Amino acid sequence: MDSPVPPHPSPPSPPSPPSEPRPRRRDRHGRGMRGPVAPPQVPLSVSRAENFRDLVQDSVERLERRWPQLADVDFMVLDVPGTQEETVPLGHAVSAEKGRPAQIVIYRRPVEIRTKNRDERALLVHEVVVEQVADLLGLSPESVDPRYGQE
Repeated sequence: MDSPVPPHPSPPSPPSPPSEPRPRRRDRHGRGMRGPVAPPQVPLSVSRAENFRDLVQDSVERLERRWPQLADVDFMVLDVPGTQEETVPLGHAVSAEKGRPAQIVIYRRPVEIRTKNRDERALLVHEVVVEQVADLLGLSPESVDPRYGQE
């Protein structure tokens, strides 16, 4: 006697879509969600531009103690100079005009390129700020900051 052939099984039905999204799990290895590499208060999270602005601000505050009239001067940091010259300037001073205060601009990228570390950068930033203040006030850099060129 021949045995009857069993009926062919029907293909499995596709799983029904979940009614609610599954809760997001941590990550595959259980270490938690990815986040910033360092918390905001750690210097690692400070950008180079912010760090440079801080160096300029420190230099300006140091000079304002000796020269209170610098409180009326706008100090700005730009990445690069807008004009193309034979030599790349590190800073630029603009005298006050009617309705516009005096401005001193420090160019970040040219200063960064000329320095190797933060200490050299801080020294060069201060020298550039002193030179621009001296140019604006019509004085020598040594009279603006007696320690100019000695550090």
